[in-house]
Amino acid sequence: MTDALSITSSQARDREKVTVFHLSGTLDASSEDDLCERANQAFESGANFLLLDLQDLKHISSAGLRALHNIFKMCTPTEEIEAAREGDEPYKSPYFKLAGASPEVYYVLNLAGFLHNIPFYPTMEDALKSFD
Repeated sequence: MTDALSITSSQARDREKVTVFHLSGTLDASSEDDLCERANQAFESGANFLLLDLQDLKHISSAGLRALHNIFKMCTPTEEIEAAREGDEPYKSPYFKLAGASPEVYYVLNLAGFLHNIPFYPTMEDALKSFD
């Protein structure tokens, strides 16, 4: 049996438009809708940026990757992605970032290509500084 996903949220200090979700447990088919709904609520409530704290995430499945992909699409303007496709450099979202994943979760994110477009930071402190 897997650990159910727990999501707690906070506002980044001194960065009122940055919402932080702290994930703990397993991000899989049973929890992907909850994460997407929480992200949608954050953006509808005025958040401009979302940071996922993955420090306590034990496992991410393909359904969890789908959730990250859906959040990326939700918070990134389509015209920015379209413009980036025409350029030579990969698009890195300034709106959606990840921090603190375990080596196992990092490996899955990297292998699946998510770190190509979603910035990753080893620590929450580094991730929060990137919003300056």
